[in-house]
Amino acid sequence: MTSPDRSGFADEYPFASHYFERDGHRLHYVDEGSGEVLVFVHGNPTWSFAWRNLIKDLSSNYRCIAIDHLGCGFSDKPQDYPYRLEDHIENLIALIEHLDLQQITFIAHDWGGAISMGAAGRRSERASRFVLCNTAAFRSQLIPKSIHSIHMPGFGAVAVRGFNAFVRYGLRWTTVDKSVMRPAVKAGYLAPYGNWHDRVAVLRFVQDIPLKPGHPSYETLKGVEQGLTQFKHAPMQFIWGAQDFCFTTKFLDEFQKFFPNAQSTVFPDAGHYVFEDKPAEMIGIIRGFLNDNPLA
Repeated sequence: MTSPDRSGFADEYPFASHYFERDGHRLHYVDEGSGEVLVFVHGNPTWSFAWRNLIKDLSSNYRCIAIDHLGCGFSDKPQDYPYRLEDHIENLIALIEHLDLQQITFIAHDWGGAISMGAAGRRSERASRFVLCNTAAFRSQLIPKSIHSIHMPGFGAVAVRGFNAFVRYGLRWTTVDKSVMRPAVKAGYLAPYGNWHDRVAVLRFVQDIPLKPGHPSYETLKGVEQGLTQFKHAPMQFIWGAQDFCFTTKFLDEFQKFFPNAQSTVFPDAGHYVFEDKPAEMIGIIRGFLNDNPLA
């Protein structure tokens, strides 16, 4: 199988490509290292590239697996796929069962929070620990106006698929330290989303935010939220960039109501892409969390 084009960012993302198939579509994932299983679940508009710094370090002691959701990264990008929360949850479950992963530590960001907690809730016997970063896994109305605008008929498609505004906006406004967005890093984030065809999931993810009960994904998200209670006593670590324009610390406050015993670290000088602003700090926190919460 031909290796995906990594022009401009090969050194940033040196991992072997792996694939599995579900319902006729290929999904790409990274599988590095050995030992206890860490499953990394990205959001929108990123892909497994976002986890590269953590995987490079943690794979020396752990088995690090990072999925590219369908429509994202090096996974297939079918144009007529529904791209609902339900689909992403079931695709992640399919990977977990494909690899027969046990005692999983989920590490998730953005949409990855709802997807990973949804998968964990449906396969709770396989879930052990959680690290959640600038994300949500419950219903909320705290969505920025800039995100709401993409729901406007016609505007979202032109802005997101035509001008790649969502990905480019992410490169500009998701970090506090602008120097971390070096040319190779920008190239990595942009690579999978180079044209109208390849940006289909970026738009569909935003359109799938269920703000009202009539939305097709509302009941799915409600189910994810209801499933959180079964992990009330599971080891849980929150890592938050306080200068996130989307998943503000109000989302962290809400999470802490579900998980009052969780550990939390908030970086006042980090944004939505906390893994870009604070990679070394995140690695240290995650290693400490895993050491302090050994698997049974």
